[in-house]
Amino acid sequence: MKIRKILPEDNQAIKEIIQTSILEHGAPKIGTAYSDAATQAMYEQYQKPRRTYYVVEIDGVVVGGAGIAPLDNYNGNVSELQKMYFKPQARGKGYGKKLMMTCLERAKEFKFESVYLETMDNMYDAQGLYKHVGFKLLDGPLGDTGHFSCPVQMLLKS
Repeated sequence: MKIRKILPEDNQAIKEIIQTSILEHGAPKIGTAYSDAATQAMYEQYQKPRRTYYVVEIDGVVVGGAGIAPLDNYNGNVSELQKMYFKPQARGKGYGKKLMMTCLERAKEFKFESVYLETMDNMYDAQGLYKHVGFKLLDGPLGDTGHFSCPVQMLLKS
C-alpha cells in the first residue's frame, strides 16, 4: 500500500471511486460529492494553496483517496477532510486510518485550527473511524460546502 499525492492521470479513477461509493451507500447525486465540480477534476482542484489530495495505490492501482483543504464559505481557520472514499476491496484493512492520519498531519502543517467533515448517516464504519481519532458530532454544518444532502457533520480540534 502506497499513499501519494494525486496526479492528473488519477482523475478518472478517483471520480469513479467517489461516485460509485456514493451510489453504493444510497446517497443522492445532488448535494453530495457526486456532483461537485471538483470531483470532475480532482488534480486541478488540489493545486490551489493549502490543499492536498492523496491517493492510495495497491500494486499500481488507485483504490481510494482523501484530501485536506480550507473549509468553503467559512470565516475561520478551519480545514475540511474531503472526499475520503475507497473501493470495497480496500475497506477494513486500515488504509483509511493511515490516509486520514496523513491528511490530519497535513492540516497541522498548513496550521489549520481544526478539521471539519461531512458524511452520510449510514456510513457507520467511516463515522466509527472519525470518532476513534477524536472527531465530535456537531449540531449542524459549518460553512457551505454545497453538500446539503450530508446530514452528519463532525469536527476535530487541533
